[in-house]
Amino acid sequence: MFEYEIATARRADLIREADRYRMAREAKKAPRASRGQESERPVSRHRSLFTRAA
Repeated sequence: MFEYEIATARRADLIREADRYRMAREAKKAPRASRGQESERPVSRHRSLFTRAA
């Protein structure tokens, strides 16, 4: 009976770990998916105040 409880607890841990991993991957993908839908921001008008580095 004790072995069954250990196996059940381990299974629950693995399921929670898989859920966290899945959520992290989805969160990482989300900004990329919506990136094409957003309009690009214009270049700052103060750009000419700084010299070019190279």
